Amino acid sequence: MTQHVAIVSYVSTGAYDANTIDEDKLLSGLLTEMGISHEIQPWSDPKVDWSRFSHLLIKSTWDYFDYYPQFLEWIATVKKLGVPVLNELDTIQWNSSKKYLLEIESKGFPTIAGFILEKGSKPNLQEILAKVDSEVLVVKPLVSGGAKNTLKIPLKEWSSFEEKVSKLVQEEDFLVQPFVPEVAEVGEYSLIFFNGQFSHAVLKTPAKADFRVQHYFGGTIQEIFPKPEMLDSAQKLIEEFAPNSLYGRVDGVDIDGVFHLMELELIEPYLFLGLSEKAIPNYKNALRKRLLG
Repeated sequence: MTQHVAIVSYVSTGAYDANTIDEDKLLSGLLTEMGISHEIQPWSDPKVDWSRFSHLLIKSTWDYFDYYPQFLEWIATVKKLGVPVLNELDTIQWNSSKKYLLEIESKGFPTIAGFILEKGSKPNLQEILAKVDSEVLVVKPLVSGGAKNTLKIPLKEWSSFEEKVSKLVQEEDFLVQPFVPEVAEVGEYSLIFFNGQFSHAVLKTPAKADFRVQHYFGGTIQEIFPKPEMLDSAQKLIEEFAPNSLYGRVDGVDIDGVFHLMELELIEPYLFLGLSEKAIPNYKNALRKRLLG
C-alpha cells in the first residue's frame, strides 16, 4: 500500500485551542519534509474512509470527552479496519478515562488518584474522605479534559456544593481528588517523551488566584530542565504504561521532593513543540523511525 497518513484531529470551535501554536500544521510540515503524503481529518467526520490510509497519527482529538460514546464507537470501527494507529488504540481507550490513575496508584507509583463517584450515585462526604485526605477537594468528570466541569470545593463549603455535585453525578461518572497546593504555588510539570525517550519539559503555572494551569485560563508556560529524580520517575511511568507509544506526556507535581503523577497523557496531548529547540527535531526523528523505518 502506498504510504498515505491521516493526522487525526477534531472540528475546532476554539474551545480548547485558543492561544496555541497549531501543532497539526507543524506535524503536517514535518511529514511534508519527509516526503510523506498525508491529510488532516477530524475523527468525528462520518464521511472519512479511514481504510484508505496507511497509518493514523492521533494528534488533536481534543473534543473526544464531549462525544465519548461516539469516540469509543470510532475506536471500535478503526480497530476492525486494522490500520496501524499511533498511539495504539488499546492504549488510547485505556487512557481515555481517569480511572487509569487508580490503576497506576495501585501499582505503587506516587499518584494523585482519588475517589470515583459513579453515575447515578449520591455523593457521600464520609466515603470520599476515607480515600481523599484533603481540606480542599477537586471534582471533575472521569472522562474529561480542559478543566471542563471542574470544581474546587473547600470542605467547610461542601454543603453549598453538594446539590450541584449530585446533579452532575446523575449525568456521568466523576472523580474526586485532593487539591494539591503545589499546583497553585509552583505549577504542574509536563515531561514529553517520543518513542519512550525524553525530549523536553515545561512548567505550567496557573494565573494568580486560579488553580487551573491550562493556557486558556491565563496560565503561563516555560521550558525547564527536570531534576534527575523527576526525570527518572517520569521515565519509569512511560516504560510501564506506554512502552510502544509514539508520544507521551507525563504531568505531575513535586511534593516534598517526590514527583507525583497528575495525568499520563497518551491520547492527544499538546506537545509544546514551540517552546524547546529540541522538540521538533526529536519529534521528527521519532516519526521517521515509525513511518520510514
